[in-house]
Amino acid sequence: MAKGIAAAVRELIAPTVEELGYRLWDVEYTKEGADWHLCVTIDSDSGIDISDCERVHRAIDPLLDEADPIEASYCLDVSSPGIERELRTDEHILACLGQRCEARLFKAAGGKKVWRGTLLSYADGTVALETEEGTLSLARTDISKLRTVYFD
Repeated sequence: MAKGIAAAVRELIAPTVEELGYRLWDVEYTKEGADWHLCVTIDSDSGIDISDCERVHRAIDPLLDEADPIEASYCLDVSSPGIERELRTDEHILACLGQRCEARLFKAAGGKKVWRGTLLSYADGTVALETEEGTLSLARTDISKLRTVYFD
């Protein structure tokens, strides 16, 4: 249900977010305690500040009210993905080529479950990292979490 709602909201708001000059990084619909949150994450080459979040919030709130894709009450949150961001989709991975990343694995590879390195490539479901030990190729399906890292 939550993934379907997030996908519907993404389709609804993407044109407006892009018209405002931002990239729609992610849309998640999650429950935190007793409350539901619609989390819209935006990005741009020049970064995101609070005024950008307010601008997008004000633009998409009426769209959501009119289309009413969510039956329950929820809190709308608009934010930046931050400097250290989770790479959940193929598009996220491709957008972060050349950046420092951390891959957490479901099971150890090369004796470790956590690898850090520069994201070299992503093709055919394989992530390549340049680590201190050399180039490491990991199947995307073996990675439980992939995120950019700013500080080592």
